[in-house]
Amino acid sequence: MKFDSAYLGPQELVEQDRAYTGSRFSEVREALFRNAYYLKWGARGEPPLPVYDVTLGRVLRGLPIFKRWRFNQAAARTLDSAADLRWGEDGRGYRRLLHPNAVCLLGKWIIDQPTEYSGYFSQGSEGLIVGRYSTCCAECRRGYNRSLSLVGKIWPTTEPAHADPLYTANFITQEDLGGARTWFVNHAILRNAPDTSPWRRGWGAPILLLTGLNLRLVDRQPTFRQVYTIAELGKPADEPTRAPQFMQIRVSSDQPHIRGDEIDFRDEVLSQIYDPGDPKPKRKLVFTIEVSDEGSTWGLLVQRRIGFRWTEIGRIEFDEGVASYNGDFVLHFNHPSWRKDRNDPATVVRKRSGH
Repeated sequence: MKFDSAYLGPQELVEQDRAYTGSRFSEVREALFRNAYYLKWGARGEPPLPVYDVTLGRVLRGLPIFKRWRFNQAAARTLDSAADLRWGEDGRGYRRLLHPNAVCLLGKWIIDQPTEYSGYFSQGSEGLIVGRYSTCCAECRRGYNRSLSLVGKIWPTTEPAHADPLYTANFITQEDLGGARTWFVNHAILRNAPDTSPWRRGWGAPILLLTGLNLRLVDRQPTFRQVYTIAELGKPADEPTRAPQFMQIRVSSDQPHIRGDEIDFRDEVLSQIYDPGDPKPKRKLVFTIEVSDEGSTWGLLVQRRIGFRWTEIGRIEFDEGVASYNGDFVLHFNHPSWRKDRNDPATVVRKRSGH
């Protein structure tokens, strides 16, 4: 798929979003592997992974007419569209304005510890998962300021060939929104409510500030993504929702550290699973899942979250990965709309439009 630097695709909610009735894990997997950026990752002669830029001009496109502001349309769409794949009319997907560079991961979500929560936070829950591990902007290299992020979607089945389309539960976790100089992905702490240090973005600070303003306009909470959709996945309709307030994901302490100066985080992640030049997975990349119902936020523009009491309840085991065009342009993750009470659907601040 040839990349056009001016291409944006359908940032707004379209009929394809409105028609969503679930998806099959197998069709999402097939789409992700269909157009990888390489024939064999790490093989001699393979080109470097593409790096898509993030620009203030692209974020501002459509202003000053607010209804035509593409960034605002994109923010509203991530809240209103539950679609797992957004192909667009031309099959080229859409251009991500903030997190365009990523590696996709496939595996299982596993909760094996006792919990007080419902749905796929309850003990014994296992489901298929597709994750997208990305960085906030265009900087992909180790040793530079970047904000690593893992978003995921969980299917309520462990059968990869499940025949019926299923609705997924999506989550969003990230490092400090202003960025960090995390040397290894092993050391990145990814939370649904990360800290914010705007000065770390340097010349990218205006984009970060616009992001906060935009998300506040469409959903009130620009730096906090609740995880109640996981607590409602597979839950009986008459059972109350019981979701943790905070979730933290980080690489298991058993994982190896991948060496290399200025290594691209996508290569670092793929190295956890594959040997260079060999498409057969050799290892798993495991993340621990921790939750807390305690914690508080300090500050406005500069924010710090403190007072957590983390409990490990399970893990994510990724056994496949790929960097591909469809992973960057077609795969889509829904951002759960803010609820005043995370366990009460009636308190949602933004009602989905177009459905």
